[in-house]
Amino acid sequence: MFVELIATVFAGIGAAGLVMVLNLMTGRRLPKWLMPVAAGAGMIGMTISNEYTWFGRTAERLPDGVEIAMTVDEQSWLRPWTQVAPYTKRFVAVDVANLRRNATQPDQRMVDLYFFGRWSPVNQTPMLMDCAGARSAVLIDGAVFAADGSVSDADWQAMPGDDPILTMVCET
Repeated sequence: MFVELIATVFAGIGAAGLVMVLNLMTGRRLPKWLMPVAAGAGMIGMTISNEYTWFGRTAERLPDGVEIAMTVDEQSWLRPWTQVAPYTKRFVAVDVANLRRNATQPDQRMVDLYFFGRWSPVNQTPMLMDCAGARSAVLIDGAVFAADGSVSDADWQAMPGDDPILTMVCET
């Protein structure tokens, strides 16, 4: 976030510098208000660029075995350019490289999900997926594993059969 702030400030300085050079080349005939307007436009342009490139930059840095299962695009009237082209604000990644199975429970898989947000810290959640039952349970509070691998006290939630996370985990 700090690097993006510095980049935005320098984009404004650079845009104002270009107008200053153009003003010198035209014999100081450009209006005085053009330099601050160019600085503001440069900063807004850099902010928009950062919004649209965040997802690609973040996805590039994911380690091997962590795959993106779902993205959430956003449109906002406060950002009118998103009405034309929405940007990715959040996404969910699945750590398929460390997917765990139990031979006694072949339809269940345990994975770590990572929730990324544009201005949010990354959240990790261990989740148990039941592929045959199309359901999932977060393994944070109260889930206890028995000797045969079954889970008691899990809060199972039904999932649609075409859920991208369930599909990715169950096909792996």
